[in-house]
This record gives sequence, structure tokens and C-alpha cells, in this order.
Amino acid sequence: MDKILEGLVSSSHPLPLKRVIVRRVVESAETPLSQAQCRAMFALSTRLVLQGPDPFQRQVGRQVLEAYGRYHRDEFEAFFNRGLVLGLLQRGYGELSNRDPAILDYIQAGLRLIMSCPSVLELFELLQVEALRLVCERPAPPLCARLCQLLGDFPQCLPRGRKLSLAFCQQLVRSIAHFQSQGSREAELRLYVSQVTQVSGLLRSVWKAEPDTLLPSLQELFAVISAAVSYVMLCSTITDTSFEPSVALASLVQHIPLQMITVLIRSLTTDPNVKDASMTQALCRMIDWLSWPLAQHVETWVIALLKGLAAVQKFTILIDVTLLKIELVFNRLWFPLVRPGALAVLSHMLLSFQHSPEAFHLIVPHVVSLVHSFKRDGLPSSTAFLMQLTELIHCMMYHYSGFPELYEPILEAVKDMPKPTEEKIKMILSQSAWTSQSSSLPSCLSRLSGKSETGKTGLINLGNTCYMNSVIQALFMATDFRRHVLSLNLNGCNSLMRKLQHLFAFLAHTQREAYAPRIFFEASRPPWFTPRSQQDCSEYLRFLLDRLHEEERTLKALSSTKTSETIMNEESQTQEAVRKAQVFAEAPCMGSEERTLIEKMFGGKLKTTICCLNCKSMSQKEEAFTDLSLAFCPPTSLESVGPKCVERSEVKDDYMVQTNALATSLAGETPPSNLEANGGCDTIMNEGTIKEFSTEPNSENTTNSELNKVEDNRDMSQRLVGKNTLSVTDLLNYFLAPEILSGDNKYYCEKCASLQNAEKTMQIIEEPEYLILTLLRFSYDPKCHIRRKILDNVSLPLVLELPVKRATSHLSVGSGGWSVGVEISDIGENLAKKLKPSGADEVACPQLVPYMLSSVVVHSGVSSESGHYYSYARNVTGSGPSGLCHQSTALSLVSRQDKLLTEESPCTVVENELDTEMPREWFLFNDSRVTFTSFQSVQKITSRFPKDTAYVLFYKRQNSTCGFNTNTANGLWVNGDPPLQKDLMDAITKDNKLYLQLIYTLYQT
Repeated sequence: MDKILEGLVSSSHPLPLKRVIVRRVVESAETPLSQAQCRAMFALSTRLVLQGPDPFQRQVGRQVLEAYGRYHRDEFEAFFNRGLVLGLLQRGYGELSNRDPAILDYIQAGLRLIMSCPSVLELFELLQVEALRLVCERPAPPLCARLCQLLGDFPQCLPRGRKLSLAFCQQLVRSIAHFQSQGSREAELRLYVSQVTQVSGLLRSVWKAEPDTLLPSLQELFAVISAAVSYVMLCSTITDTSFEPSVALASLVQHIPLQMITVLIRSLTTDPNVKDASMTQALCRMIDWLSWPLAQHVETWVIALLKGLAAVQKFTILIDVTLLKIELVFNRLWFPLVRPGALAVLSHMLLSFQHSPEAFHLIVPHVVSLVHSFKRDGLPSSTAFLMQLTELIHCMMYHYSGFPELYEPILEAVKDMPKPTEEKIKMILSQSAWTSQSSSLPSCLSRLSGKSETGKTGLINLGNTCYMNSVIQALFMATDFRRHVLSLNLNGCNSLMRKLQHLFAFLAHTQREAYAPRIFFEASRPPWFTPRSQQDCSEYLRFLLDRLHEEERTLKALSSTKTSETIMNEESQTQEAVRKAQVFAEAPCMGSEERTLIEKMFGGKLKTTICCLNCKSMSQKEEAFTDLSLAFCPPTSLESVGPKCVERSEVKDDYMVQTNALATSLAGETPPSNLEANGGCDTIMNEGTIKEFSTEPNSENTTNSELNKVEDNRDMSQRLVGKNTLSVTDLLNYFLAPEILSGDNKYYCEKCASLQNAEKTMQIIEEPEYLILTLLRFSYDPKCHIRRKILDNVSLPLVLELPVKRATSHLSVGSGGWSVGVEISDIGENLAKKLKPSGADEVACPQLVPYMLSSVVVHSGVSSESGHYYSYARNVTGSGPSGLCHQSTALSLVSRQDKLLTEESPCTVVENELDTEMPREWFLFNDSRVTFTSFQSVQKITSRFPKDTAYVLFYKRQNSTCGFNTNTANGLWVNGDPPLQKDLMDAITKDNKLYLQLIYTLYQT
């Protein structure tokens, strides 16, 4: 039968006759045949399929092979074995090369015939290996497309295992990069496009089945398009030195989920390993992809990358790429298939490139001809594009006026087209400029798309943990503190500071939109805080700083004692341990190198002086603070006098007199007072009540001149509180203003040996790097047994001058010295009458230290037990504008004749200038959500939302280096955070990869 068939197909008989005989041969396949006869028919049909000189013989071969293989399956299974398939793939068939697509056609036909046979599993394993080998050899588009078709029909032949599957995807990406069209005619181009589509479709199927392969494939894609020609040559078999990665790579873009744009672009633009030259090369090649006819979303990725580079201020790359590629992008407008994407990219490039007319003027000579072409088309689509293009051109000519000779032909060409209004032009121009930083990534993306456009990371609310989230974000935005925490070497340590470092590292480098701080929350939550209930953020902040300080102090003492063990005997070790403990307890004697990080960043000192008005003896005491709690001054006048109102920032009353760990270590006394304005008391008035100012000092101990001083201070205080809106400066003045201790609150003078009227003054003698101010908005109402909130609006100065009174000589504490831990909460309702000093001030004038507002924690609600916390913050470093406020022109609290600090300071002008010069420098942190905002929004928050009030303020001291040398030899501290410890960086990198894979998996689901 095989001889008859062979003679027939090669004979000169008419073709219809041949087909009739062939049909009978095919029908005879149902009759039984010997094994030798079957093999002869299979060999003949194989030869006809692979080597037939004309389409008829090849068709006959396929028909005979299919018929005899179906009816004689066992014999065909023995014929179509591993040896035959391997020989075809590696050596070809006769004169037919193994790289001919016909080989794969034949193998696919054979696999269909033996799908139900056991031997097919062996062939699948063989093809898994051979498929990877084939793509590594960079097959031409026809062969690669045929291979992908086979693998698509038989996915069992795809390489298995993560390593092989990943290698297959990466090599297939590189194979696409080598694709080149073999012709220029339409039919040839259509065939080429279909072949590329076949290959990219297989990659999409693999990515969908195995999401782990997507990210490495995209990394391979970026490596190809960002590499220089020389590098590409090393990875290829092409010897042409002019090789450029094929635009066919654009076919892969449509298969990448848009939900990954934000994460991938931000990861790409912030990766320090990606050099500017590589990024420029990659962006140029991506713009070339706009010419690929069927690729979707190419323009979306190009624009996202342009915006991402603008966000990290890579303006050199943007300028170079724009000038190099804008004419190519404009020329793509001539081709209807790619016109929409090209116009979108062109619009973004022109509207963002607003610092110079150079880019626009490159395309000006080509505008008129394109406009005329659109008009001649007369198609609705062409007219719509012409209107968009005209609007864009009008915006550019408006922005770059003064070139009439260039623009006159264009104006003539578009004179019959609608012209946008001036308001619309201004709006369009303001949206995309690099300098405006208003560019945002596509809003259609899922909220799983990574960080917001701000580049900052939110914190997930774990159940009424907004009080912690707002404080952590404020501390994180304290740039110098964050950098020092990240630079600590805490390997092997399970301390709270280590957990804070871990949290800061993730906030700085994670690709997640928001991070869940579960570990840190459990480690830092005060024991008396009930989980999942609202708490006071000020109380949490104070507890956190105390814990960090005590922990570091203890570790230093242990480390010092352990080191000494190797050189001291047992007796000297004991003495040394006692000495070390004394050194750490006597903080005023500690050198800067022995201070804890909390002391260096937030620690300041207050000096309290009590002067007996009878004998003029003075008692002084210094105490440390990490924050100042500012009570509200009287809001209207002093005519209505009532019990003193105290606002407590702590939830629990007994916490009012609880020892502050940092203050204890610095003052050497137990227990010290919390540094609330003038201590505490047991009664309050309603919201907006007035602090009591007594004008009835004891007649036995108060002279007429002192009474006159009292009256003078009444007038001064009335001027202070006569304003409608209080400011932080007013509250700070009120905190530092002197008090008269009289009546039930007389001072026991040891020199007089009796209770006497006295004057109490407080002065800041050492300023902190970060000044934390808590506005005491919560006051306890004993009648209702609740803590009410004072909703008064407080003006927040951007620049604050802190009066720091450094004594010219050391003053010894008098014999009548008093303990810092006096019964603050036991003093009666007539505790303190705020009066001007009678001469107890030192002669030295305070120095005004400028501070810049860094963060504001806002409480929204009417009580401390409910509501919500969020925070505003900005990046403020130690190097601020020099000479912000000069002591010669500023007003300070120094003596009776001087004025209090007022808002009429020269710094008021500086505030406005600083805020207008730094747009979008403010951020709003609201749990998981982070957005851009402005200082005007911070100032107006209470006027717009009456229940939202500033509560805790962070100010950063200007013109300061924090006592640390941040200019290290390797420059790691310049313009950025320090490098992370390897284990931290590895953990973040691993988490980022898992997150990207999660995004893709969820998208596919």
C-alpha cells in the first residue's frame, strides 16, 4: 500500500484522479494491517509531511498519518517514540533543519494521536527540556510562535518547577527582544504581529498560572531595555553591533496588571542600583513602543514612569528624554492605530516640560502639516483628535508667548477651531508641571496599588490605635531622630528601640500603602491602657519616650559594668557599678556622649526659682523635661475671678504626680513633677474659665511697691488675653510667667522659719532639639466625673522663638531649697496667681532660639475617651534658614519693662515666605491614608471643623546639628537616611516581593 501511494502522489496523473485514489487509501486504514505495513505507512506519511515538494503531497501525508495513526494507535505509539521526537528537535529530518516550524507541526500532530497512550508522559518530559533549550537559542518569530502554539495546546510541555519555569519566562522575554520583521509589506507585517501576539499570549498564560514568575520576568524586561548595546550583545547570539531590543516587547505591556503600576514605578524610580543612564535608556525604548500597533496601555506605563521620575526629582533624565524623543512621539500622530497613545504621551511631555520652550519648539515646524492632514481626512475620529491637539497647542503658545514668527502659521491653520478660555489654559498648565508636583498615578488603580503619590506609608489602625499611629508618624517625620534611630547598630537586641527601628525602616522602604505595627504596639502599649479602646496620645508619647530613655540608660550601665569585669577584681567591680549608677542618675553631670538618644533629641531643662518676698532669699532647682504641657490662658478678661482651672493631659489623676523617668534621672530627685503649667489642682471651671489672679497679698509681708507690681501685671495680662484667638506663643508666655504664692498657698521659707508670700518663676535654661508642646485641652469635671475638652482655636506659628535663659554663672541652691517632688496636686484652689516678677529674674536676657513647626497631632472629638487622632507633618531637618529671627528685633519675656512674646514678631513674615516657597511639603497622616496638604490647611483646621483641634506640637530647633556628625566619610548621611542593617534590608526586600506577588494574585483572582 505504501508503494502504491508513493507512486501515485509522484505520478503525472490529473490531480482530481489522485485525490480520488488518496481518499480510498485513507478509507482502507480501517482494515487490519501488519506491524510492518503500519510502520511503512507511518514512515511514508512522515516523509511527505516534512519533505513533500508541493502542498498536495504534504496534505496527503497529513491525511494518511492521521487516519492510520487513529486506527492503528498501538503501532503509531511504537513509531512515534522518544528517539524520533528527540532526533527531529535536535537534528531535523533529512535536509530539513531542526529550526523549521514544520518539525513542530509534525510533533503537535503526533501528540494529538497518542494523547490517551501512556508513552505521551515521557514525551511531555522530553519537550519540557527541549522547549527551554529552543527559547535559549533565540528562535526567529515563526519558529517561536509555532513553539508557543504547541505549548499553548499542550501546557504539559511547559517547563515545570519554579526554577525552570522562571528561566523559560526570562529567556522568552529575551527572545522577543530579538524579534525583527522579515518584510515591509502589509501582509508580512500582519503575519509578524500575529506571531508576536502568539508568543506574548503564552507568557500571559504562564504568569497567570504561576504568579511568582511575573516580577522576575518584568525585571528581565527592564534589564533588556535599560542595558547598553554592549551588554545586550553579551546576552545574545546577534553579532550586529547596531542591535536594538525589538519594539515587539511592547506586546508584553498589555498583560501586566495596571494595579501594579504604582508599586513597580515607585520601586524602579527609588532603586539606588538603577543608574540614570540605564533609566534614560529604558524610558527611550519604552517611548519607541508607541509604534507597536496592537499594544495596549503602553502610554499609561510611559506616563507613569515620567511622573515617577518627576516625583523623585530626576529632572535631568526627563529633560534628556523629552528633547530626544518628543519629535518621534509627535510623528506617531500620523498613524491612526497608535494615535491615542501618542497624543496622551505628547500632552504629558509638553505640559510637564514648562521650564523652557525648547521641547515645544522642536515640534512647531511639523504642526501645520499634521493639522491640514486631519482636516482633509474629515473623519469624526480625526476631528476629535484635532480638537485635542489644538487645545494643547494653544496652551503651549500661551505659556511661551513672544515668538510670533513661529506661531503665526499655526494660528492661521487652527483659526477655525475652538480656542480654550484663559482660565482653562491656566488650569491645564497648573496640573502637570514638574515643579508643581501635582502629578499623580492613575486614579483608577486599586487601593492595593502601593503607596500614595506622597511616597509616604500609612499605619493600619489595629483597633482604636490612632493615638499611637499619629504619634509614630510625628516621630518618624522628625527627620534627625529618625535617621539616628535607623543608624543604630542593634543586631541581636530585642529592645523597644530595635522594634522602633524596625518600624521606621518599613515606613521608609516598604512598597505597601500602609503597614501594620502589631509588634511595636504590643511592646510599647502602657500596661494600664485597655486594648482596643481610645487613649490619650500625649500620655502614650510620654510613656514611649520614658521607656526608650530608661532602656538605653540601663543597657549603657550594663554594658559598662560588663566591660570592666575583665580588668577589675570583685571588690572594685562593685565599687565601679555603684559609681556608674550614680553617674547615670546625676544627669546634669553627664557629658553629651553619655546622654541617651531621647535626651539628645527631646531633652531640655527648666530652672524653677522661688523668691521669698519678705527676706528675698531664693531657692532654685533644675529639672529635665521631654515635653511642656501648656494650659490655656484666660480667654476674655480678668474681671471674673474663680477657682483655678487645670487641664490635665493624662487620663488618670494619679498619673499627674507619677515620676517622669527622664526627669528623675536628670534632676536626681524623687518624685519630680510633670511639667504642666503651674502644677495641678483639684477643681476646675467650665470650658474657657480664667486662671485666678489674686490681688490680696499678705499685709505682713507685702510692701506697697509689690502691690503696685501686682497691678502692673494685671494690666499686662489683660492685654495678653484680650485677643480673640490665642496662639501657641500666648500659651508659652503663660507657662513661663511668674506666680505669686500667697494665701493658702504660701511658701515656707526656712530663713524666715514661717509661711511667707513668695514669687515662683520658671525659665528654660537648656533647649531640646525637638520641642514637644502639649496643649492641655482635657480638664476633669468633678461634678460630671468626665474630662471635658477645651475647643478654643489656637494659632500655630510656623516659626516659634523659645526664650532660653542661660545663666552667666552657676548659682548655688539656697538653704531654703525645695524638692522638685513637692505636693503638686495637694496645693489648694488658690494655688498660683500669675503675676510679673518683682526682681527675681537674673540680669541676663534670654536668647531667642528659633524653632520650625515639624508636626501637629490633631484630636477630633469632644472628650479624651472618644474621637480620633491624626497628624500633620513636614520634613524639617537641623539645617534651617539662618537668621530667621534676630534677637535685636524680636520680643521676649525678660523683665517687667519688657513685652511678652507676641505674634507681631519678624518671624511672622518668615512663616509666610517659607510656606509659599515649599509647596506640597506638608503631609496629612490619617491611619492608612497619607495625602498632600498645606500649612494653610493646618492653620484653618479648627475654624473649618470645630471639633478638630491641635493637641501635640513638634517643633524642630533650627541651625543645629544635633550634636552628631552627619557628614560621614562615605557620605551616607548626605541627602537621605542612613543605610539599613543587612537583616532589616533583607526583611523589607522579601516583604516587598511578597507584596508584589500578592497584588498580582489578587488581580488574577
